[in-house]
Amino acid sequence: MTRNNSRFHLILATVYSGRWDIAQACRELAAKVQDKLLRPEDIDEAMLAGRLSTSVLGEVASPDLLVRTSGELRLSNFLLWQSAYTELYFTNKMWPDFGEDEYIIQALKDFQSRE
Repeated sequence: MTRNNSRFHLILATVYSGRWDIAQACRELAAKVQDKLLRPEDIDEAMLAGRLSTSVLGEVASPDLLVRTSGELRLSNFLLWQSAYTELYFTNKMWPDFGEDEYIIQALKDFQSRE
């Protein structure tokens, strides 16, 4: 049913750690500096972001909206770097019960009302 879907992307990062992702990107850049392939002053945000494991996702790597289910009011180590300008939506619904109605009617309506 979703085979031809090209407008929306759903990313489930079940064994992902934002802290690990940032640390591994820093280690990779540090190794390049140590090997004299890179100067520390050349490292910028874009370069670091390009070394994150989510960089393969392209524009999806910085989501517009992050939905947090289960009533938790935290990011829980999820997309820490990428969520800098992401709008957050929190719901008490548990993930398996969070469906189209909640997403379209509640989460997107809330998102559209923000400036």
